[in-house]
Amino acid sequence: MIAAAALAALAALAAPVQAQTAEPSTAAAPQPTRSVEQANATLQQVARDRAAVHDEFAASERVCYDKFFVNYCLDKAKEKRRAALAKLRATEVEAEHFKRADSVEKRDADLAVRARKDAEEEAQRAAMPPKEAKVVDDTPRPAPNAGKPVVDREAEHAAKVQRQAAQDAADAGKRAANVAAFEKKQAESEKRKAQVAKKKADSDAKRAAHEASEKKKADAAEAAAAAKKQ
Repeated sequence: MIAAAALAALAALAAPVQAQTAEPSTAAAPQPTRSVEQANATLQQVARDRAAVHDEFAASERVCYDKFFVNYCLDKAKEKRRAALAKLRATEVEAEHFKRADSVEKRDADLAVRARKDAEEEAQRAAMPPKEAKVVDDTPRPAPNAGKPVVDREAEHAAKVQRQAAQDAADAGKRAANVAAFEKKQAESEKRKAQVAKKKADSDAKRAAHEASEKKKADAAEAAAAAKKQ
């Protein structure tokens, strides 16, 4: 009788824990993804549901620590969390797979369009007639004065020689004027240098004469002072 009563008491204590952490026996299968927008919405919902599962587990932990069968309660809460996260992970994998498949499909479609355009352009280029080769005229052209009479060419040459001689004469006159101006400036510069040197020499001579006179006066004064002492 005592053993039966103890078992009944244990069952009564475990019943609330089982009711709290029990997981539904059936779960609705995730709906297949039909669009990228739906996949993005599913991934956002999975993130929210995963956070809610962790919050629920944290709350269950606090409740379990107040129970008599703490470990049993925690194990049930962990199992419930594991099952919920596994279900969310399956939904997440399905949505991510759809997005990757859609990206690959779009990339393949773009490559197919590009290949078709390249083939069409190549066909158009092949259908166009070839361009005509540009013909280069290698015929030598006559010199500018080739068609003029010899007399005219000689007259032009003589006129050219005269113009060159006149230009040379004008240039020679300019060069001579420049040389004369340079020589004049040089002479004036030498003259100024000589004047400066003469002024300096005169100044030095005057200063030397003044110093000699002053020295002579000083010597005379010193001699007079010595004579008075005797």
